[in-house]
Amino acid sequence: MIEVCLVLLTGVAAGILNAVGGGGTFVALPALVAFGLQPVTANAVSRVALVPGVVASAWVCRREVVRVGPASTKALTGVSVAGGGVGAGLLLVLPASSFDAAVPWLLAFATAMLAFGRQLSRALAGALGRPVGLGPGGVLCGQFVLALYGGYFGGGAGIVMTALWSIGLGLDAAVSNPMRITQLAAVYLSATVLFLVASDALSASLLLTVMLAGAVAGGFAGAHLARHLPARLLRGCLLTTAVITTVLYFLRG
Repeated sequence: MIEVCLVLLTGVAAGILNAVGGGGTFVALPALVAFGLQPVTANAVSRVALVPGVVASAWVCRREVVRVGPASTKALTGVSVAGGGVGAGLLLVLPASSFDAAVPWLLAFATAMLAFGRQLSRALAGALGRPVGLGPGGVLCGQFVLALYGGYFGGGAGIVMTALWSIGLGLDAAVSNPMRITQLAAVYLSATVLFLVASDALSASLLLTVMLAGAVAGGFAGAHLARHLPARLLRGCLLTTAVITTVLYFLRG
């Protein structure tokens, strides 16, 4: 019962983090490994367990979704689905060690972009004499890479996504948060389909079910919390989550 309660609370925390700022995988994955699952299996189980929570968050904030730059929402979502599926396939056939080694540095870059992306965008616009902005092709290519990363590993995918939109499109983190949640749901859904078919995620059915229940509750509550937070406070939460996640990944080694 103690183990079940801990997994449930972990799912709640991960669901809230994914809705407010990202980083839910970092909470869920180590917990599952600590309970005896192999890392690749734990990665698959965490992704399957967290996807309903992300979908619940996306449903709550569906009316606040704004278009990301020049790319249509349908095209962006299609790229997210495709990239998530490809990334999940790579997880099942490739060793995770080399990619995992790059994660802390990727998160460090994303955190810096979240903190200083808007200032850098304005500075570049002043130097170039025109606004800085990715075209439709650039947005979709960047989104595919992020979706592939989200399907393969997932940790901090939302943080990196927000950073890309901040520096490349000048979008405020609070404004783009509903779209971030929606695209994470698309990435996780396609990855989950493959994990359910081709991985051994269902072998840990009890842990999966309990964490899933907690993630749904956390995702629903976190989305409502994010909607009512002032933009500056939400941005502060995003930055805090990004910094903590990055530091923990470096400590994790």
